[in-house]
Amino acid sequence: MRFTTSRPDYDLTYDDVFMSPTRSSVRSRMDVDLTSTDGLRLPLPLVVANMTAISGRRMAETVARRGGVAIFPQDVPAGIAANSIRRVKNAHPVFESPVHVRPDDTVGEVLALLPKRAHGMAVVLDGGHLAGVIHEADLEGLDRFVQAHEIMRSEMITVAPDTAPVDVFTQLTDRRQRIAVAVDDHEQVVGVLTRKGAMRSALYSPAVDADGRLRVGTAVGISGDVQGRAEAVLEAGSDVLVMDTAHGHQERMLSALTLVRGVRDAHEKATGRRVPIVAGNVVTSEGTTDLIEAGADVVKVGVGPGAMCTTRMQTGVGRPQFSAVMDCAATARDLGKAIWADGGVRHPRDVALALAAGAGAVMIGSWFAGTYESTGTLLHDAQGRAYKESFGMASARAVRSRTREQSFFERARAELFEEGISSSRMYLDPQRPGVEDLIDFIVTGVRSSCTYAGARTLEDFHVRANVGVQSRSGYEEGRPLHVSW
Repeated sequence: MRFTTSRPDYDLTYDDVFMSPTRSSVRSRMDVDLTSTDGLRLPLPLVVANMTAISGRRMAETVARRGGVAIFPQDVPAGIAANSIRRVKNAHPVFESPVHVRPDDTVGEVLALLPKRAHGMAVVLDGGHLAGVIHEADLEGLDRFVQAHEIMRSEMITVAPDTAPVDVFTQLTDRRQRIAVAVDDHEQVVGVLTRKGAMRSALYSPAVDADGRLRVGTAVGISGDVQGRAEAVLEAGSDVLVMDTAHGHQERMLSALTLVRGVRDAHEKATGRRVPIVAGNVVTSEGTTDLIEAGADVVKVGVGPGAMCTTRMQTGVGRPQFSAVMDCAATARDLGKAIWADGGVRHPRDVALALAAGAGAVMIGSWFAGTYESTGTLLHDAQGRAYKESFGMASARAVRSRTREQSFFERARAELFEEGISSSRMYLDPQRPGVEDLIDFIVTGVRSSCTYAGARTLEDFHVRANVGVQSRSGYEEGRPLHVSW
């Protein structure tokens, strides 16, 4: 990456910079390879942040099917995290996990379950076998005590689990159906696929492990039984271990990193499976160097740019994210490692700029909180707008969960020193209510950014990106107007 003029002597946020187009021979956005450069080689350089309000099993499955990876938060007990990892590993890499209901479940019960998935339908299972499907539109105006068997559709398209997405799309189009159900040789439902899902499955490559199973990561933190948690999630099949804390450049992190590296190395020796370790968060070259020398394969960069984080306002500590990413990425690259840019991403342009600055992948939190797939319950405000509640991982709400096994006094003391928002409404975008909709939005922007730079890979994008510094009015000039002025 190079600056159009000399690099300024102050630090920059994503809003402070822009990219200039350069001569390009890339004919199409689809000619761009977005494989991550962080050593994980994800088909998409997108990571879902390990936040309790965001990253759960359905988020992990959905994002992995589109090529990214989600990280389960450290607040989830090791046994539950291990079980969730196994369930993700058992999920089909193409067909989406459906909502299951029984024939005697009521409309009210079905309505409560439908927001768990973006495809807006449920399969009815009678004794474990497919009996019918229910679409969201089928429930309009019905009494909440009407039972599923009274309204389910018995006419549906069923396919084999190995049916190609293009063939599923063709069948749905020809028969004017909205969804296909995959059923195996034992008449068990494997998953479902909508027309849009089939199209996406034909365009995106899933992030899968050596055995063809969806990939998922787990946060292990730096406190408590770090070794035990690392052993449990590695045994369950976690593909990434994430060790992070608000201040990643500290002795406790370095000590914990050494312990987890030993657990990981022993696991690799026993299984032949190497699992990368991600550590953070830092914003300096020195912090990056120390974490890599202690055993980190990837360093997580970002202090204070997240939407739920109050660290900078409370402590004055942090650093503008674009400059932090740029400097830490350069240091990691010199040491043969990589970074994740964590936080501050609110538009597709921010993802592109982080990658241009040298990030191997980009971690997204609050932006994904307002989706069907995030872990929270779907709520509605007084105007009927749908939203999910989100909260920071250093907030009092998160601290209460993380310290639930401590004494009442210790928990109360910890809550005094919260940093972060305990409750925030993240509204679902009516145009992009699902995480896949946001991934489409992001990928479209990043692919276009690469074509403007004349880059066919993210490595090439980092080399060729031409970045300039702009004023606030320059940034505002680029914002679209949804109503006339």
